[in-house]
Amino acid sequence: MYDVVVVGGGPAGAIAAEDLARMGHRVALLERGGRIKPCGGAIPPRLIADFAIPDSQLVARIKTARMISPTGRRVDIPIEGGFVGMVDRKDFDPFLRERAVAAGAEEITGTYQKIDRDGGVTRVLYRDPASGESRALPTRLVIGADGARSQVAQAEVAGGEKTPYVIAYHEIVEAPGPVGDYDPDRCDVVYDGRISPDFYGWVFPHGATASIGMGTGVDGVNLKQATADLRAASGLSDCATLRREGAPIPLKPLSRWDNGRDVVLAGDASGVVAPSSGEGIYYAMVGGRVAAEAAAACLASGRAADLALARKLFMREHKTVFRVLASMQDAYYKSDERRERFVSLCHDVDVQRLTFEAYMNKKLVRARVMAHLKIGLKNLAHLTGLVRPEHV
Repeated sequence: MYDVVVVGGGPAGAIAAEDLARMGHRVALLERGGRIKPCGGAIPPRLIADFAIPDSQLVARIKTARMISPTGRRVDIPIEGGFVGMVDRKDFDPFLRERAVAAGAEEITGTYQKIDRDGGVTRVLYRDPASGESRALPTRLVIGADGARSQVAQAEVAGGEKTPYVIAYHEIVEAPGPVGDYDPDRCDVVYDGRISPDFYGWVFPHGATASIGMGTGVDGVNLKQATADLRAASGLSDCATLRREGAPIPLKPLSRWDNGRDVVLAGDASGVVAPSSGEGIYYAMVGGRVAAEAAAACLASGRAADLALARKLFMREHKTVFRVLASMQDAYYKSDERRERFVSLCHDVDVQRLTFEAYMNKKLVRARVMAHLKIGLKNLAHLTGLVRPEHV
């Protein structure tokens, strides 16, 4: 009998398993293996500090972000006093799982099937890859960390089947030094309807490799062609392609993360990817941590209601940031004209500083009252057309 079975061994599941094991609980981490999630791989300094990520996991340290508009306007934003760390999920996810195992979690390879409660005992059923047989993990609680189309969420949590998402696709390529428009020390974010009609494209350096991709929720968009166009624009068309990966990315946190009985969600399964930016690794790991805290509280008290602590703890710190980012996406991602104005707004030094302070620390900066006021007025001017992008 396990105290907790964690379904899914990505960043959310691995952190949940590690934290619970360190608390002394008996934990199983069920991971199907053989899959790498498409991901730009950007992580902020706060993640590195909060989750003790060693330098060996960083494949690059980015000091500049470039925003590119539909007309080709380029805005380079220096990351003052910090950096964006880059990881490769091919190596990062196994590192997190290995750390969970070192803390005392038991990693089990298998494909999740369902949760069974015959006889009053909760069991996680999975298919063993070696024998093909169905096996059971008896447990007191389950953490569903099995991605944006979470089978755990769909079957166990009210509203779990309604998560809106975009489809992300990227290609990992061998990357030389500076070539064409590619800079191994700079992240490029492309806001152009020809690449994505409702989201964005990216070119993110990973040291000896680069992640080039895009996301969209619009049916019929040719993701591979859009990525090929990004590669061509960056001068990376002739680079060897190492991997091609695609997966859904959720756009909105679920209104409920637990079933009021024995299941709580974490990471993409609960919808915690930041709107507008699509940033997910940090929020997934925080989601795993609060799910572990909620599970531990439930195990200690015997009250299933304590599972609701996961969402409460997460939203207490990050709800405002998510609301602001959702408003930005709703305001600026609707058309190329709006995207052009968004990139134009990013010329502003106050916007740049506050954006990256919030990114690095995962908090809205409240100290600069006048800066926030100025940004609000400039934002209104851009949205209403009082400012023409070409004049900025």
